Amino acid sequence: MVSLLSNSPCTEFVNPQLSNHPLQLLQLHRPTHNLPPTSSQSVKILRLQPNHSNGLSLKKKKNEKKGFITARSSISDVLRLMDGLGFSIPIGMYVSFIEECTASGDPHTAMELHTHITRIGVDHPLSFLNRLLLMFASCGLVENAHHLFDKMSVRDINSWAILLISYFDNADYEGVISLFLNMLDQVSILELPNWISVFILKACAYTMNLHLGKQVHGLLVKLGISDDSLLTCSLIRFYGKFNCLEDANMAFNKVARHNSFTWTAKIVNDCREMHFYEVIDDFKEMGRRGIRKNSFTVSSVLKACGRMPSHGHCGEQVHATAIKLGLASDTYVECGLIDVYGRSGLVREAKLVFEMIHNRTNVACWNAMLNGYMQNGLYIEAIKLLYQLKAAGLNPQESLLKELRIACGGSREVEFT
Repeated sequence: MVSLLSNSPCTEFVNPQLSNHPLQLLQLHRPTHNLPPTSSQSVKILRLQPNHSNGLSLKKKKNEKKGFITARSSISDVLRLMDGLGFSIPIGMYVSFIEECTASGDPHTAMELHTHITRIGVDHPLSFLNRLLLMFASCGLVENAHHLFDKMSVRDINSWAILLISYFDNADYEGVISLFLNMLDQVSILELPNWISVFILKACAYTMNLHLGKQVHGLLVKLGISDDSLLTCSLIRFYGKFNCLEDANMAFNKVARHNSFTWTAKIVNDCREMHFYEVIDDFKEMGRRGIRKNSFTVSSVLKACGRMPSHGHCGEQVHATAIKLGLASDTYVECGLIDVYGRSGLVREAKLVFEMIHNRTNVACWNAMLNGYMQNGLYIEAIKLLYQLKAAGLNPQESLLKELRIACGGSREVEFT
């Protein structure tokens, strides 16, 4: 077992909040001939979907809409035809079928195909078994994937990674941690790709396991890769969930070259801890360093502006920056602008932004505008907007409804239907 480093504990906690990172392990290539895949062929890990109790029926309906039932029928027909003619199926054809099932996510076809392959009773190379693992994982068949994994006499880092991500996407974060610890006993830590550590840190945050997260951080330091921007971003977010800003800032300061993701992660942490002036300073520093802001950066800064006594000037400056960057029409930015103008008493500006929003079905923008009217005592306008919201088929935030009822007479009998 690898000896992991640990740091001092932190006692304050906040709710975890995580973001997705696209995974790419190896790349799938559809074989052009009926030749068995070599060990140099690569496999692409697709984004896996969580497996719920009714996952098979949900996936079936979803795949029917996408036309995957046709693909399923064609694979089944080919298998039956080849069996009827007494022909053996080349491994290259199996690989094509596995790739198709992996892309479609059809669990029924995946199980049928695996049964057909198992019936042959031929030992397959590791690369082929990893493809089967990936197929099961992509179809949400985590138990099938684990059963196949247990039967594999030889495994590599790809085998462990596929199963680990399938557990993560199935929201079994305790299982992710358990599998990771077992993996450290079987695989050299030098083989671990950086993105696996990203998912382990996310699993630690979901399970509120600060101690293991600190051990993973210590392992990254020991390997000399803790200053990687991807890992740094994950560490900043991880420590932010536990209110360990000192550790988060320490990880941030060790990076030689920052990008928009590391800066945004720091800004989100500072905003969560209500360090609003530091948020503005970080936003300005990003501009001085020429680091491009994204919509998440701008929306986070707008949240800070709405809670500062700047009388709307801060929000107006960020609004101008958003227009300059072409981000003013982003849904999150639009909601942030409506909120900051409403909180600053600039109701006319908030209404102008609201009238220009592109996605009229986004209830968050309606709630922000409704809250802006109510915070400024414009209850008649709030009631008018509420009826418009109802006419659009949307439901307002319940707490806003209660507040509006109180303002309109303090009676629970006041209804807006």
